[in-house]
Amino acid sequence: MEKDGGENPTRVNKYACACAIVASMISIIFGYDTGVMSGAMIYVKEEFQINDSKIEVLAGILNLCALVGSLCAGRTSDNIGRRNTIITASLIFLVGSVLMGYSPNYATLLVGRCVAGVGVGFALMIAPVYSAEISSPSSRGFLTSLPEIGISVGILLGYLSNYIFSRLYLKLGWRMMLGVAAFPSLLLAVGILKMPESPRWLIMKGRLGDAKKILYKVSNTPQEAETRLRDIKQAVGIDEDCNDDIVKLSDSAKGQGGGVWKELLLRPTPSLRWILIAGVGIHFFEHATGIEAVILYSHKIFAKAGVHDTRKQILATVGVGLTKFIFIVLSTFLIDKVGRRKLLLTSLTGMVVTLAGLGFFLTLAEKSGGKLFWALVLSIITTYAVVMFFNIGLGPVTWVYSAEIFPLKYRALGAGIAVAVNRLMNATVSMSFLSLSEAITTGGAFFLFAGVSLVALIFFFFFFPETKGKSLEEIETLFTRGKHYDNFNK
Repeated sequence: MEKDGGENPTRVNKYACACAIVASMISIIFGYDTGVMSGAMIYVKEEFQINDSKIEVLAGILNLCALVGSLCAGRTSDNIGRRNTIITASLIFLVGSVLMGYSPNYATLLVGRCVAGVGVGFALMIAPVYSAEISSPSSRGFLTSLPEIGISVGILLGYLSNYIFSRLYLKLGWRMMLGVAAFPSLLLAVGILKMPESPRWLIMKGRLGDAKKILYKVSNTPQEAETRLRDIKQAVGIDEDCNDDIVKLSDSAKGQGGGVWKELLLRPTPSLRWILIAGVGIHFFEHATGIEAVILYSHKIFAKAGVHDTRKQILATVGVGLTKFIFIVLSTFLIDKVGRRKLLLTSLTGMVVTLAGLGFFLTLAEKSGGKLFWALVLSIITTYAVVMFFNIGLGPVTWVYSAEIFPLKYRALGAGIAVAVNRLMNATVSMSFLSLSEAITTGGAFFLFAGVSLVALIFFFFFFPETKGKSLEEIETLFTRGKHYDNFNK
Protein backbone atom coordinates (compact mmCIF):
# COMPACT_ATOMS: atom_id res chain seq x y z
CA MET A 1 0.00 0.00 0.00
CA GLU A 2 1.52 3.30 -1.03
CA LYS A 3 1.84 6.24 1.29
CA ASP A 4 0.81 9.80 0.50
CA GLY A 5 2.71 11.26 -2.39
CA GLY A 6 3.17 7.81 -3.93
CA GLU A 7 5.96 6.86 -1.51
CA ASN A 8 6.11 3.17 -0.63
CA PRO A 9 8.68 2.29 2.04
CA THR A 10 8.88 -1.37 0.90
CA ARG A 11 9.44 -0.86 -2.82
CA VAL A 12 12.86 -1.09 -4.44
CA ASN A 13 14.36 2.39 -4.68
CA LYS A 14 15.16 3.08 -8.36
CA TYR A 15 18.33 5.06 -7.68
CA ALA A 16 19.71 2.42 -5.28
CA CYS A 17 18.81 -0.27 -7.82
CA ALA A 18 20.63 1.58 -10.62
CA CYS A 19 23.73 1.91 -8.41
CA ALA A 20 23.66 -1.81 -7.56
CA ILE A 21 23.26 -2.73 -11.25
CA VAL A 22 26.28 -0.63 -12.24
CA ALA A 23 28.33 -2.13 -9.39
CA SER A 24 27.30 -5.60 -10.56
CA MET A 25 28.88 -4.98 -13.96
CA ILE A 26 32.23 -5.83 -12.40
CA SER A 27 30.79 -9.25 -11.54
CA ILE A 28 29.77 -9.80 -15.17
CA ILE A 29 33.41 -9.36 -16.21
CA PHE A 30 34.53 -11.83 -13.55
CA GLY A 31 31.85 -14.33 -14.58
CA TYR A 32 32.93 -14.00 -18.19
CA ASP A 33 36.56 -14.75 -17.28
CA THR A 34 35.40 -17.88 -15.42
CA GLY A 35 33.02 -19.18 -18.07
CA VAL A 36 35.15 -18.42 -21.12
CA MET A 37 38.13 -20.39 -19.78
CA SER A 38 36.00 -23.54 -19.76
CA GLY A 39 36.06 -23.64 -23.57
CA ALA A 40 39.24 -21.66 -24.21
CA MET A 41 41.37 -24.21 -22.33
CA ILE A 42 40.54 -26.83 -24.98
CA TYR A 43 42.21 -24.70 -27.66
CA VAL A 44 45.02 -23.44 -25.38
CA LYS A 45 45.95 -27.05 -24.68
CA GLU A 46 45.95 -27.81 -28.41
CA GLU A 47 48.10 -24.82 -29.45
CA PHE A 48 50.67 -24.92 -26.64
CA GLN A 49 50.69 -28.74 -26.35
CA ILE A 50 50.43 -28.70 -22.55
CA ASN A 51 49.33 -31.49 -20.19
CA ASP A 52 46.38 -31.64 -17.76
CA SER A 53 48.54 -30.46 -14.85
CA LYS A 54 49.29 -27.18 -16.60
CA ILE A 55 45.61 -26.84 -17.53
CA GLU A 56 44.68 -27.27 -13.84
CA VAL A 57 47.20 -24.57 -12.91
CA LEU A 58 45.79 -22.26 -15.58
CA ALA A 59 42.26 -22.86 -14.32
CA GLY A 60 43.07 -22.45 -10.63
CA ILE A 61 45.69 -19.66 -10.65
CA LEU A 62 42.91 -17.11 -11.13
CA ASN A 63 41.51 -17.96 -7.73
CA LEU A 64 44.82 -18.14 -5.90
CA CYS A 65 45.59 -14.62 -7.07
CA ALA A 66 42.01 -13.62 -6.23
CA LEU A 67 42.75 -14.67 -2.65
CA VAL A 68 45.49 -12.01 -2.55
CA GLY A 69 43.18 -9.48 -4.21
CA SER A 70 40.34 -10.04 -1.75
CA LEU A 71 42.62 -9.59 1.27
CA CYS A 72 43.97 -6.34 -0.21
CA ALA A 73 40.49 -5.15 -1.21
CA GLY A 74 39.21 -4.92 2.37
CA ARG A 75 41.84 -2.44 3.48
CA THR A 76 41.76 -0.65 0.10
CA SER A 77 37.99 -0.09 0.21
CA ASP A 78 38.23 1.26 3.76
CA ASN A 79 40.95 3.70 2.70
CA ILE A 80 39.87 4.94 -0.75
CA GLY A 81 36.15 4.10 -0.69
CA ARG A 82 33.87 1.45 -2.17
CA ARG A 83 33.42 3.26 -5.51
CA ASN A 84 37.13 3.82 -6.13
CA THR A 85 37.79 0.17 -5.30
CA ILE A 86 35.38 -0.86 -8.09
CA ILE A 87 37.32 1.42 -10.47
CA THR A 88 40.57 -0.22 -9.35
CA ALA A 89 39.12 -3.69 -10.00
CA SER A 90 38.00 -2.62 -13.51
CA LEU A 91 41.47 -1.36 -14.42
CA ILE A 92 43.10 -4.56 -13.13
CA PHE A 93 40.68 -6.62 -15.25
CA LEU A 94 41.58 -4.45 -18.24
CA VAL A 95 45.30 -5.20 -17.92
CA GLY A 96 44.67 -8.91 -17.34
CA SER A 97 42.39 -9.22 -20.37
CA VAL A 98 44.89 -7.49 -22.66
CA LEU A 99 47.67 -9.82 -21.50
CA MET A 100 45.54 -12.93 -21.99
CA GLY A 101 44.37 -11.81 -25.42
CA TYR A 102 47.95 -11.13 -26.50
CA SER A 103 49.62 -14.26 -24.99
CA PRO A 104 52.30 -15.55 -27.41
CA ASN A 105 53.09 -18.37 -24.96
CA TYR A 106 51.82 -20.23 -21.90
CA ALA A 107 53.85 -18.10 -19.43
CA THR A 108 52.31 -14.82 -20.64
CA LEU A 109 48.84 -16.35 -20.51
CA LEU A 110 49.49 -17.43 -16.92
CA VAL A 111 50.64 -13.91 -15.97
CA GLY A 112 47.51 -12.40 -17.55
CA ARG A 113 45.37 -14.90 -15.67
CA CYS A 114 47.13 -13.93 -12.41
CA VAL A 115 46.52 -10.21 -12.98
CA ALA A 116 42.85 -10.88 -13.77
CA GLY A 117 42.71 -12.97 -10.59
CA VAL A 118 43.68 -10.00 -8.44
CA GLY A 119 40.82 -8.10 -10.09
CA VAL A 120 38.49 -11.00 -9.27
CA GLY A 121 39.41 -10.73 -5.59
CA PHE A 122 38.61 -7.03 -5.58
CA ALA A 123 35.35 -7.53 -7.51
CA LEU A 124 33.99 -10.37 -5.39
CA MET A 125 34.58 -8.48 -2.16
CA ILE A 126 33.43 -5.00 -3.16
CA ALA A 127 30.31 -5.48 -5.32
CA PRO A 128 28.15 -7.20 -2.62
CA VAL A 129 29.42 -4.87 0.12
CA TYR A 130 28.60 -1.75 -1.90
CA SER A 131 25.16 -3.09 -2.85
CA ALA A 132 24.37 -4.03 0.76
CA GLU A 133 25.43 -0.63 2.10
CA ILE A 134 23.19 1.40 -0.21
CA SER A 135 20.14 -0.88 0.15
CA SER A 136 17.08 -0.62 2.38
CA PRO A 137 16.42 -3.64 4.65
CA SER A 138 13.31 -4.58 2.64
CA SER A 139 15.21 -4.86 -0.66
CA ARG A 140 18.76 -5.65 0.49
CA GLY A 141 18.54 -9.33 -0.45
CA PHE A 142 17.42 -8.46 -3.97
CA LEU A 143 20.03 -5.75 -4.58
CA THR A 144 22.87 -7.67 -2.96
CA SER A 145 22.02 -10.66 -5.18
CA LEU A 146 22.58 -8.60 -8.33
CA PRO A 147 26.37 -9.21 -8.34
CA GLU A 148 25.65 -12.95 -8.33
CA ILE A 149 23.28 -12.45 -11.28
CA GLY A 150 26.13 -10.53 -12.92
CA ILE A 151 28.42 -13.54 -12.45
CA SER A 152 25.79 -15.81 -14.01
CA VAL A 153 25.33 -13.47 -16.96
CA GLY A 154 29.10 -13.31 -17.40
CA ILE A 155 29.47 -17.11 -17.30
CA LEU A 156 26.69 -17.50 -19.88
CA LEU A 157 28.33 -14.87 -22.11
CA GLY A 158 31.64 -16.70 -21.69
CA TYR A 159 30.06 -19.97 -22.85
CA LEU A 160 28.43 -18.23 -25.81
CA SER A 161 31.75 -16.59 -26.66
CA ASN A 162 33.37 -20.05 -26.67
CA TYR A 163 30.78 -21.29 -29.15
CA ILE A 164 30.96 -18.21 -31.41
CA PHE A 165 34.75 -17.79 -31.53
CA SER A 166 35.38 -21.54 -31.83
CA ARG A 167 34.58 -21.07 -35.54
CA LEU A 168 37.75 -18.99 -35.98
CA TYR A 169 41.12 -20.55 -36.67
CA LEU A 170 43.01 -21.89 -33.66
CA LYS A 171 45.48 -19.07 -32.89
CA LEU A 172 42.85 -16.31 -33.11
CA GLY A 173 39.78 -17.99 -31.62
CA TRP A 174 40.80 -18.49 -27.98
CA ARG A 175 42.65 -15.15 -27.89
CA MET A 176 39.44 -13.38 -28.94
CA MET A 177 37.56 -15.31 -26.25
CA LEU A 178 39.90 -14.07 -23.53
CA GLY A 179 40.74 -10.59 -24.85
CA VAL A 180 37.30 -9.09 -25.49
CA ALA A 181 36.73 -8.57 -21.74
CA ALA A 182 39.08 -5.56 -21.96
CA PHE A 183 36.37 -3.42 -23.58
CA PRO A 184 33.66 -3.66 -20.86
CA SER A 185 36.40 -3.22 -18.22
CA LEU A 186 37.34 0.14 -19.72
CA LEU A 187 33.71 1.25 -20.07
CA LEU A 188 32.97 0.33 -16.46
CA ALA A 189 36.01 2.20 -15.13
CA VAL A 190 34.67 5.35 -16.80
CA GLY A 191 30.97 4.79 -16.06
CA ILE A 192 31.49 4.07 -12.37
CA LEU A 193 32.56 7.69 -11.82
CA LYS A 194 28.90 8.74 -11.96
CA MET A 195 27.98 6.50 -9.04
CA PRO A 196 27.71 7.84 -5.48
CA GLU A 197 29.95 6.62 -2.68
CA SER A 198 28.53 4.29 -0.04
CA PRO A 199 26.82 6.44 2.64
CA ARG A 200 28.01 4.07 5.35
CA TRP A 201 31.62 4.48 4.25
CA LEU A 202 31.18 8.28 4.21
CA ILE A 203 29.84 8.26 7.77
CA MET A 204 32.69 5.97 8.85
CA LYS A 205 34.98 8.77 7.54
CA GLY A 206 33.00 11.44 9.41
CA ARG A 207 31.42 12.94 6.25
CA LEU A 208 27.87 13.15 7.58
CA GLY A 209 26.69 15.87 5.19
CA ASP A 210 27.64 13.93 2.05
CA ALA A 211 26.22 10.70 3.47
CA LYS A 212 22.88 12.32 4.32
CA LYS A 213 22.42 13.59 0.74
CA ILE A 214 22.99 10.09 -0.65
CA LEU A 215 20.77 8.41 1.94
CA TYR A 216 17.87 10.64 0.86
CA LYS A 217 18.43 9.45 -2.73
CA VAL A 218 18.64 5.73 -1.95
CA SER A 219 15.76 5.70 0.56
CA ASN A 220 12.06 5.64 -0.33
CA THR A 221 10.96 8.17 2.28
CA PRO A 222 12.62 10.96 4.29
CA GLN A 223 11.69 9.05 7.44
CA GLU A 224 13.56 5.98 6.22
CA ALA A 225 16.60 8.09 5.35
CA GLU A 226 16.65 9.64 8.83
CA THR A 227 16.23 6.25 10.49
CA ARG A 228 19.10 4.77 8.49
CA LEU A 229 21.26 7.82 9.26
CA ARG A 230 20.56 7.51 12.97
CA ASP A 231 21.31 3.77 13.03
CA ILE A 232 24.62 4.22 11.20
CA LYS A 233 25.63 7.05 13.55
CA GLN A 234 25.01 4.76 16.51
CA ALA A 235 27.04 1.96 14.92
CA VAL A 236 30.00 4.28 14.30
CA GLY A 237 29.76 5.95 17.71
CA ILE A 238 28.50 9.41 16.67
CA ASP A 239 25.91 11.21 18.79
CA GLU A 240 22.43 10.84 17.24
CA ASP A 241 21.78 14.57 17.63
CA CYS A 242 24.99 15.58 15.83
CA ASN A 243 24.14 17.60 12.70
CA ASP A 244 27.66 18.64 11.68
CA ASP A 245 28.60 17.98 8.07
CA ILE A 246 32.06 16.72 9.05
CA VAL A 247 32.96 14.91 12.27
CA LYS A 248 36.44 13.92 13.50
CA LEU A 249 36.62 10.16 14.20
CA SER A 250 39.32 7.90 15.62
CA ASP A 251 41.15 5.40 13.40
CA SER A 252 39.36 2.55 15.20
CA ALA A 253 35.92 4.03 14.43
CA LYS A 254 37.00 4.46 10.80
CA GLY A 255 37.88 0.78 10.56
CA GLN A 256 41.58 1.59 10.21
CA GLY A 257 44.61 0.53 12.18
CA GLY A 258 45.80 -2.81 13.50
CA GLY A 259 43.21 -2.75 16.26
CA VAL A 260 40.44 -3.77 13.89
CA TRP A 261 42.35 -6.90 12.81
CA LYS A 262 42.99 -7.84 16.45
CA GLU A 263 39.37 -7.24 17.47
CA LEU A 264 38.06 -9.42 14.64
CA LEU A 265 40.63 -12.23 14.61
CA LEU A 266 42.34 -12.35 18.01
CA ARG A 267 39.94 -10.87 20.56
CA PRO A 268 36.43 -11.06 19.07
CA THR A 269 33.35 -10.83 21.25
CA PRO A 270 31.21 -14.02 21.33
CA SER A 271 28.75 -12.57 18.80
CA LEU A 272 31.56 -11.35 16.51
CA ARG A 273 33.22 -14.79 16.70
CA TRP A 274 29.93 -16.43 15.63
CA ILE A 275 29.59 -13.93 12.78
CA LEU A 276 33.14 -14.71 11.62
CA ILE A 277 32.48 -18.48 11.71
CA ALA A 278 29.24 -18.01 9.76
CA GLY A 279 30.79 -15.63 7.21
CA VAL A 280 33.87 -17.76 6.58
CA GLY A 281 31.92 -21.03 6.80
CA ILE A 282 29.42 -20.19 4.08
CA HIS A 283 32.22 -19.15 1.72
CA PHE A 284 34.14 -22.35 2.50
CA PHE A 285 31.21 -24.59 1.68
CA GLU A 286 30.10 -22.67 -1.41
CA HIS A 287 33.02 -24.16 -3.35
CA ALA A 288 33.86 -27.20 -1.20
CA THR A 289 30.58 -28.66 -2.50
CA GLY A 290 32.12 -28.79 -6.00
CA ILE A 291 30.22 -26.27 -8.09
CA GLU A 292 33.42 -25.02 -9.74
CA ALA A 293 34.07 -28.53 -11.07
CA VAL A 294 30.72 -28.34 -12.87
CA ILE A 295 31.16 -24.78 -14.15
CA LEU A 296 34.78 -25.04 -15.25
CA TYR A 297 34.96 -28.66 -16.38
CA SER A 298 31.44 -29.25 -17.70
CA HIS A 299 32.88 -30.15 -21.10
CA LYS A 300 34.96 -32.87 -19.39
CA ILE A 301 31.88 -34.17 -17.57
CA PHE A 302 29.92 -34.37 -20.80
CA ALA A 303 32.88 -36.11 -22.48
CA LYS A 304 32.92 -38.74 -19.69
CA ALA A 305 29.16 -39.18 -20.14
CA GLY A 306 29.66 -39.92 -23.85
CA VAL A 307 29.59 -36.58 -25.71
CA HIS A 308 32.82 -36.71 -27.72
CA ASP A 309 32.40 -33.91 -30.29
CA THR A 310 34.15 -30.72 -29.03
CA ARG A 311 31.57 -28.27 -30.38
CA LYS A 312 28.72 -30.35 -28.92
CA GLN A 313 30.47 -30.31 -25.55
CA ILE A 314 30.75 -26.51 -25.73
CA LEU A 315 27.09 -26.25 -26.80
CA ALA A 316 26.05 -28.39 -23.82
CA THR A 317 27.94 -26.04 -21.50
CA VAL A 318 25.74 -23.19 -22.74
CA GLY A 319 22.88 -25.09 -21.09
CA VAL A 320 24.82 -24.98 -17.81
CA GLY A 321 25.15 -21.21 -18.11
CA LEU A 322 21.50 -20.77 -19.05
CA THR A 323 20.34 -22.90 -16.10
CA LYS A 324 22.56 -20.91 -13.74
CA PHE A 325 21.16 -17.60 -15.02
CA ILE A 326 17.47 -18.64 -14.83
CA PHE A 327 17.63 -19.89 -11.26
CA ILE A 328 19.82 -17.12 -9.91
CA VAL A 329 17.24 -14.64 -11.22
CA LEU A 330 14.45 -16.65 -9.57
CA SER A 331 16.36 -16.71 -6.30
CA THR A 332 16.84 -12.95 -6.45
CA PHE A 333 13.08 -12.42 -6.32
CA LEU A 334 12.62 -15.01 -3.56
CA ILE A 335 15.41 -14.09 -1.17
CA ASP A 336 13.59 -11.16 0.50
CA LYS A 337 10.26 -13.05 0.59
CA VAL A 338 11.26 -16.59 1.55
CA GLY A 339 14.38 -15.65 3.51
CA ARG A 340 18.06 -16.60 3.40
CA ARG A 341 17.85 -19.61 5.72
CA LYS A 342 15.03 -21.47 3.95
CA LEU A 343 16.61 -21.01 0.53
CA LEU A 344 19.95 -22.21 1.87
CA LEU A 345 18.58 -25.39 3.44
CA THR A 346 16.43 -26.20 0.38
CA SER A 347 19.42 -25.64 -1.89
CA LEU A 348 21.76 -27.94 0.07
CA THR A 349 19.15 -30.70 0.35
CA GLY A 350 18.74 -30.66 -3.43
CA MET A 351 22.51 -30.61 -3.98
CA VAL A 352 23.06 -33.67 -1.81
CA VAL A 353 20.56 -35.65 -3.91
CA THR A 354 21.61 -34.37 -7.35
CA LEU A 355 25.37 -34.64 -6.74
CA ALA A 356 24.91 -38.25 -5.62
CA GLY A 357 22.75 -38.85 -8.70
CA LEU A 358 25.38 -37.31 -10.98
CA GLY A 359 28.06 -39.51 -9.41
CA PHE A 360 25.91 -42.61 -9.95
CA PHE A 361 25.01 -41.90 -13.60
CA LEU A 362 28.55 -40.86 -14.53
CA THR A 363 29.90 -44.07 -13.03
CA LEU A 364 27.52 -46.11 -15.17
CA ALA A 365 28.33 -44.03 -18.27
CA GLU A 366 32.09 -44.37 -17.74
CA LYS A 367 31.91 -48.14 -17.20
CA SER A 368 29.88 -48.55 -20.39
CA GLY A 369 32.36 -46.45 -22.38
CA GLY A 370 29.65 -43.87 -23.15
CA LYS A 371 27.43 -46.49 -24.83
CA LEU A 372 24.48 -46.21 -22.43
CA PHE A 373 22.40 -43.43 -23.97
CA TRP A 374 20.04 -43.17 -20.98
CA ALA A 375 23.02 -42.77 -18.61
CA LEU A 376 24.38 -40.01 -20.86
CA VAL A 377 21.03 -38.19 -20.83
CA LEU A 378 20.61 -38.53 -17.06
CA SER A 379 24.19 -37.37 -16.49
CA ILE A 380 23.44 -34.16 -18.42
CA ILE A 381 20.10 -33.68 -16.63
CA THR A 382 21.62 -34.13 -13.16
CA THR A 383 24.48 -31.77 -14.09
CA TYR A 384 21.89 -29.11 -14.85
CA ALA A 385 20.00 -30.04 -11.65
CA VAL A 386 23.12 -29.50 -9.51
CA VAL A 387 23.52 -26.05 -11.07
CA MET A 388 19.81 -25.35 -10.49
CA PHE A 389 19.84 -26.19 -6.77
CA PHE A 390 23.13 -24.36 -6.19
CA ASN A 391 21.83 -21.16 -7.76
CA ILE A 392 18.45 -21.20 -6.05
CA GLY A 393 20.15 -20.86 -2.66
CA LEU A 394 23.80 -21.45 -1.83
CA GLY A 395 25.19 -19.31 -4.68
CA PRO A 396 23.33 -16.03 -4.06
CA VAL A 397 22.81 -16.43 -0.30
CA THR A 398 26.58 -16.76 0.26
CA TRP A 399 27.22 -13.24 -1.03
CA VAL A 400 24.14 -11.62 0.49
CA TYR A 401 24.69 -13.17 3.92
CA SER A 402 28.40 -12.46 4.24
CA ALA A 403 27.95 -8.86 3.04
CA GLU A 404 25.27 -8.09 5.64
CA ILE A 405 26.27 -9.88 8.85
CA PHE A 406 29.55 -8.10 9.67
CA PRO A 407 29.26 -4.88 11.71
CA LEU A 408 30.20 -1.74 9.76
CA LYS A 409 33.67 -1.31 11.29
CA TYR A 410 34.61 -4.89 10.39
CA ARG A 411 32.58 -5.29 7.18
CA ALA A 412 35.27 -4.71 4.55
CA LEU A 413 37.90 -6.70 6.47
CA GLY A 414 35.49 -9.54 7.31
CA ALA A 415 34.17 -9.73 3.77
CA GLY A 416 37.73 -9.72 2.42
CA ILE A 417 38.74 -12.64 4.66
CA ALA A 418 35.59 -14.57 3.73
CA VAL A 419 36.20 -14.02 0.01
CA ALA A 420 39.83 -15.12 0.44
CA VAL A 421 38.58 -18.44 1.86
CA ASN A 422 36.09 -18.63 -1.01
CA ARG A 423 38.86 -18.23 -3.59
CA LEU A 424 41.11 -20.70 -1.78
CA MET A 425 38.43 -23.39 -1.95
CA ASN A 426 37.62 -22.44 -5.55
CA ALA A 427 41.30 -22.84 -6.46
CA THR A 428 41.53 -26.12 -4.55
CA VAL A 429 38.62 -27.63 -6.48
CA SER A 430 39.56 -26.21 -9.89
CA MET A 431 43.23 -27.21 -9.57
CA SER A 432 42.57 -30.72 -8.25
CA PHE A 433 39.40 -31.93 -10.00
CA LEU A 434 41.13 -33.57 -12.97
CA SER A 435 43.63 -35.30 -10.69
CA LEU A 436 40.84 -36.29 -8.29
CA SER A 437 38.81 -37.73 -11.16
CA GLU A 438 41.84 -39.68 -12.30
CA ALA A 439 42.32 -41.10 -8.81
CA ILE A 440 38.72 -41.98 -7.81
CA THR A 441 36.88 -41.56 -11.17
CA THR A 442 34.69 -38.59 -12.12
CA GLY A 443 31.64 -40.25 -10.59
CA GLY A 444 33.55 -40.86 -7.36
CA ALA A 445 34.50 -37.17 -7.20
CA PHE A 446 30.83 -36.18 -7.24
CA PHE A 447 29.98 -38.74 -4.54
CA LEU A 448 32.63 -36.94 -2.45
CA PHE A 449 31.04 -33.55 -3.17
CA ALA A 450 27.63 -34.97 -2.15
CA GLY A 451 29.12 -35.94 1.22
CA VAL A 452 30.58 -32.46 1.72
CA SER A 453 27.16 -30.97 0.86
CA LEU A 454 25.57 -33.08 3.60
CA VAL A 455 28.08 -31.71 6.13
CA ALA A 456 27.31 -28.20 4.87
CA LEU A 457 23.57 -28.77 5.35
CA ILE A 458 24.14 -29.73 9.00
CA PHE A 459 26.45 -26.74 9.54
CA PHE A 460 23.95 -24.25 8.11
CA PHE A 461 21.07 -25.74 10.11
CA PHE A 462 22.81 -25.07 13.41
CA PHE A 463 24.82 -21.90 12.75
CA PHE A 464 22.71 -19.62 10.56
CA PRO A 465 19.99 -17.32 11.96
CA GLU A 466 17.61 -15.60 9.54
CA THR A 467 18.54 -12.00 8.61
CA LYS A 468 15.61 -11.17 6.33
CA GLY A 469 14.09 -7.72 6.91
CA LYS A 470 16.68 -6.59 9.47
CA SER A 471 18.76 -3.44 9.08
CA LEU A 472 22.53 -3.91 8.85
CA GLU A 473 22.86 -2.30 12.26
CA GLU A 474 20.32 -4.74 13.82
CA ILE A 475 21.84 -7.94 12.47
CA GLU A 476 24.66 -8.20 15.04
CA THR A 477 22.04 -8.78 17.78
CA LEU A 478 20.86 -11.92 15.95
CA PHE A 479 24.16 -13.58 16.84
CA THR A 480 23.87 -13.10 20.60
CA ARG A 481 23.48 -16.29 22.60
CA GLY A 482 20.43 -15.05 24.48
CA LYS A 483 18.46 -15.00 21.25
CA HIS A 484 19.97 -18.21 19.88
CA TYR A 485 16.77 -20.24 19.52
CA ASP A 486 14.42 -17.44 18.49
CA ASN A 487 16.73 -16.25 15.70
CA PHE A 488 16.42 -19.48 13.72
CA ASN A 489 12.66 -19.36 13.40
CA LYS A 490 12.13 -15.71 12.48
